[in-house]
Amino acid sequence: MDWAFGTMGTQDKAKHLATLYLEDISDFIVECVDENFGFSRYAERLGRSANSFDELYEALQKQPTYIDEILISILEKKMEIIQPNFFLISVPFPGNLYAAFRSAQWVKKHHPNIKIAMGGGFPNTELRSLSDKRVFEFFDYITLDDGELPVELLIENEYKISDKEYKRTFLLENGEVVYKNNSSRLDYKQSQVGTPDYSDLFLDKYISVIEIVNPMHRMWSDGRWNKLTMAHGCYWGKCTFCDISLDYIKIYEPIAANLLCDRIEEMIAQTGQNGFHFVDEAAPPALMRALALEIVRRKLTITWWTNIRFEKSFTKDLCQLLKASGCIAVSGGLEVASDRLLQLIDKGVTVEQVAKVTRNFTEAGIMVHAYLMYGYPTQTVQETVDSLEMVRQLFEVGVLQSGFWHQFAMTAHSPVGMYPEKFGVVKETESIGTFANNDINYTDKTGIDHNQFSFGLKKSLFNFMHGICFDYPLQDWFEFKIPKTKTPKDFIYNALHEETDFNIKPNAKIVWLGGKPTVEHFTKSKKGNSWEMIKLVFHDKKESFAIQLNKEEGEWLVKTLEKGSVYNSKLFTFQEIKSDLNSPLPDFEIFWYSKPILTLRDFGLLVL
Repeated sequence: MDWAFGTMGTQDKAKHLATLYLEDISDFIVECVDENFGFSRYAERLGRSANSFDELYEALQKQPTYIDEILISILEKKMEIIQPNFFLISVPFPGNLYAAFRSAQWVKKHHPNIKIAMGGGFPNTELRSLSDKRVFEFFDYITLDDGELPVELLIENEYKISDKEYKRTFLLENGEVVYKNNSSRLDYKQSQVGTPDYSDLFLDKYISVIEIVNPMHRMWSDGRWNKLTMAHGCYWGKCTFCDISLDYIKIYEPIAANLLCDRIEEMIAQTGQNGFHFVDEAAPPALMRALALEIVRRKLTITWWTNIRFEKSFTKDLCQLLKASGCIAVSGGLEVASDRLLQLIDKGVTVEQVAKVTRNFTEAGIMVHAYLMYGYPTQTVQETVDSLEMVRQLFEVGVLQSGFWHQFAMTAHSPVGMYPEKFGVVKETESIGTFANNDINYTDKTGIDHNQFSFGLKKSLFNFMHGICFDYPLQDWFEFKIPKTKTPKDFIYNALHEETDFNIKPNAKIVWLGGKPTVEHFTKSKKGNSWEMIKLVFHDKKESFAIQLNKEEGEWLVKTLEKGSVYNSKLFTFQEIKSDLNSPLPDFEIFWYSKPILTLRDFGLLVL
């Protein structure tokens, strides 16, 4: 506790202890009141990998539980106030499925004239081959992928007797489940869908909890984050474990930075909250750069974080810009810390590159969370052990603040699920269930039981996240014999201490985040010679610093910093500044890598 909170964090300490009490109360409810209870994942086991609707249907035929009654009493009041003629339920995760069906069941019974539709992440991935008629005892429609147009058509159809149009919609027709996609209208562009409206949420009633004291982990549950998306889909769209064949990943469509900032300002006005979580599959670096510049130009004070790919575009300078715009954390998929498997995944990164990018973020003061994976097809025991050693080193050198191990799951819409023979796995069953179809049971030709690593990987990571146990032999985390790691003990350290690359692309933009310096002239003398000098004094939010140059260079630099100011709409390239005809510099390269300029580079003179 002292490690996590020190002497200052009394309030956070109290919040953490209160969270532990809540978890005890939750355990009590599970044991004595409702076995399906969970604060954020209610009855999740009924929704996870439910190829058949039988178990969920059976649970819905039973008397409502005490928790169900609380849910229904809230729903009943809402229905009285709103009196809708259309009822839409979004189901993002398996832990929301049971409550969605319970709500729909009550509405069907008490308001049979109201039409009910389901959309969201769960149906988009799991219900794409739905054929069980019983589902339509609860819902009239189930729509897939982007919901704006499908829902609009459903509402328009209420006023039509014939020629009804549907977009990606399941419904019951003549007693059979049918899928209709007969509309030729195009989906709405992301620029047209408007700003999310959170005004009806009880923002003052949400509680903040701290389950794990790791500062990155607490972000998931402590505080309120307005949710926004920078881009629809994934700009990379190649990872072989991912659902890249589905629209929510496949159709990549970014939103312009100025429009995003308009939405940010609108949501701050509406909610009074200035924390933002961009829920992208992977935020594009170029768009992150444009957004950060726009945030700084508008002088918006916000805090934000997002998901990324650890790619080399995240230079030291870009990370500094992101920090200046309010970015405090990023999460990204390192997946398997093995270059052979990263290539097989088609991740487009190497472990060395990940180490450098995480260092760039960490040095800029941005926390880094890594999603880690074990049990990928053809992964050997040796590779799992080497992967753990890589992760240990990343935490030990301090470039990773948080992580989470996931066991690989084969999904129907990923390249591994669609072409298993390419990845050395065999599907155990080819038959398609009548309800949810996404997770596929398979056997790996290596025959390794990857489950056995679960506890050891998670236990070691828990300790690494708290900054301890780096000196433990890897064998100590497992109760069975593992091979010695083949990863050199200083692999990550050496990767981070390679020579800096001095090549700057001619079209890289030069941006100055600081303000105008105060200029002091003075004369310097040496051995009877004297020449005019300039002292430039800069003030930023934290401190003041000064650099000294000869008069011509100093005056030219002041003008150049003014031209490169972040508040200018036009940004100059490195080449334009280098070939400035008014430049008094005999050799631009020597000047650019001189001590005064390197000092400025640390205080906001960026090459992007």
